[in-house]
Amino acid sequence: MVLMSSLALFAGMAWSVAKDTDDDKDTSDIEKRIDASARVLTEIMATPDKAIPDKVMRDANCIAVIPSMVKIAIGFGGSHGKGVATCRTNGHWSAPVPITITGGSWGLQLGGQAVDLVMVITNDKGMDHLLSSKFKLGADASAAAGPVGRDAAADTDWKLKAEVLTYSRARGIFAGIDLNGSAITQDKDETRILYGKFIPFKEILDGNIRPKANAEAFLDAVRKYSGQSKEHARNDQ
Repeated sequence: MVLMSSLALFAGMAWSVAKDTDDDKDTSDIEKRIDASARVLTEIMATPDKAIPDKVMRDANCIAVIPSMVKIAIGFGGSHGKGVATCRTNGHWSAPVPITITGGSWGLQLGGQAVDLVMVITNDKGMDHLLSSKFKLGADASAAAGPVGRDAAADTDWKLKAEVLTYSRARGIFAGIDLNGSAITQDKDETRILYGKFIPFKEILDGNIRPKANAEAFLDAVRKYSGQSKEHARNDQ
């Protein structure tokens, strides 16, 4: 009887240690993803002549970054990635929300290689779709490959054509990409990990939740390239 009790105690301790290790790993994963999103945006914007036009960034309602999206099947399978999104509200950028994107055959155009994705929500209608926490590009929200480079800023048609402008980077090449058919959803599990509890998409992106310290690098990059200084952001909060 004593032996059985001891075994049960050790099993419980082992489960607790394993759970703590898994929780640490999960926390590390979301923090790494936020850092990777900041790095992707910074690297993409580092070459203005080949980056997202400044005007597109300045007029953005929301920005989402998905680092290292990969194919999840062979042939006509789909693609899957995780990242974070933030929206401009009351003069500042909201705390980030973990998101997932699941796409279709467009992934075949990229040869199956992991790619970095950036999505720029251009207007209130597109923002409303994002705030719904689940929508499909091309069905619920119009999407188009975004213009690239400084010269593209002169073309204002992009603002009339799509609610979401989409970009990809693979093999060092950055360009607009067609993501129609891809579904965007809130990653509820990682939202719980990041904020300690589940918080609805809209509550976070509406600016009602203060950003965690580990989100500052990402938000700093968004502020910088959207034309908002950190000092301005502090004054607005």
